[in-house]
Amino acid sequence: MKRTTMLVGIALALALPCTVQAQAAEAASGGGGQAAPGESSYTLNHAEIGAFADYFRFAPTSSTHTNFVGVGGRAAFNVDPNIALEGEMDYDFAKNFTTTSTITNGTTTTTTFTTTGLRPLTGLFGPKFQFGTSGNFRAFLTGKIGFIDFTTTNPGNVSGSQFNNAIAGVGGSGTHMAFYPGGGIEGFWGPIGLRLEGGDEIYLNNGTYNNLRVTLGPTIRF
Repeated sequence: MKRTTMLVGIALALALPCTVQAQAAEAASGGGGQAAPGESSYTLNHAEIGAFADYFRFAPTSSTHTNFVGVGGRAAFNVDPNIALEGEMDYDFAKNFTTTSTITNGTTTTTTFTTTGLRPLTGLFGPKFQFGTSGNFRAFLTGKIGFIDFTTTNPGNVSGSQFNNAIAGVGGSGTHMAFYPGGGIEGFWGPIGLRLEGGDEIYLNNGTYNNLRVTLGPTIRF
C-alpha cells in the first residue's frame, strides 16, 4: 500500500509541470485555454497505439522475487481530450529468480540466482486521465483491472507455441484477478512519442500481492 501511495504521488508531481507548460503554451498562442483557430482539442488526440518493453518484479514473499522482462502492446480511444479508455497486454519471458538467506548467527547474507520456467501474461483495461493534452509533453494517471496468468514452460527461449499456450490457459487455475494503479509521462514529436510508465500490479491469490511494474516504449497518437 505504501508503494502504491508513493507511485501515485510521483505521478501527480510529474503531472503538475506538464499541465502548467500546456497552459502557458495556450496562453502564448492567444488561446486563453481554447484551441487555436482551425484546430480542435481533439487534434492528434483521438486515439493512441503503442508497443513497450516491460520490467515486472514478481514478489510472492518478502524474501524472494523474480525479475521478469517482456514485451507488450496497448491501444487507447479518447472519450474526451483528457480521458481515454485503454487496453493492454504483455508477455514476460526473461527470468532471474533470486533467493536471499541469512545464516543462524545473523551476520552473513547469501543470495543465489536460478532460472525459472514461470512466465506471466497480463491483460488490463481501464481509464487513463491525461494532463497537458495540447502540448508536446503530458502526464497521466491510470487505474486498470484485468488478469495475470502464470504458466510454466521450458526455461529456454520463448517460442510461438509457448505464447499460444499461455493465451489458451487464461481462465485456468493459474489465472488471477489483477489491479493496476499507475502513472507516467509522454513526450511527442508530432504524432510519434515515447512513453514511460510505472505502477503497482496487484493480484489476488488467497491474499493481496504487490509487484512493481515499469514500461517504456514508442507510441503514436492520431
